[in-house]
Formats: sequence, C-alpha cells, structure tokens
Amino acid sequence: MGGYAPYVWPAWGVTLAVLVGGGLQAVAEHRRRLRELRRRQRRAAADAAPREAAPRKAVPRGSHDARA
Repeated sequence: MGGYAPYVWPAWGVTLAVLVGGGLQAVAEHRRRLRELRRRQRRAAADAAPREAAPRKAVPRGSHDARA
C-alpha cells in the first residue's frame, strides 16, 4: 500500500463499523416499532370489545316508591 496502510485499514474499519451499526440500529428500530404497533392493536381491541356491565344491586320487592 506504499506506506498508506496505517490510514487505509482504519478507514475500512470505521466504514464497516458504521455500516454494521446502521444495520443494527435499523433492526432495533423495526423491532421497537413492531412492539409499539402490537401494543396499540391490543389496546384498540380491548377498547372495542364489549365490556361487562357492573352487577346491579338487588332491590327488595315492594321498595320501589314509583310503583305505589
């Protein structure tokens, strides 16, 4: 390399590190967004599902004043 090896090999190393780091970051971001999407879908499905009504208190017969 005519004496330029101390400059060329680190340049290759830095380039490789940047490319690998960018790929790893893209994969991590993709996974994070998929988790967020699944969480939002679960939340939307839970909000759309019919909710059970709260149990009503038993009212003894004859205690309704409106019937009288």
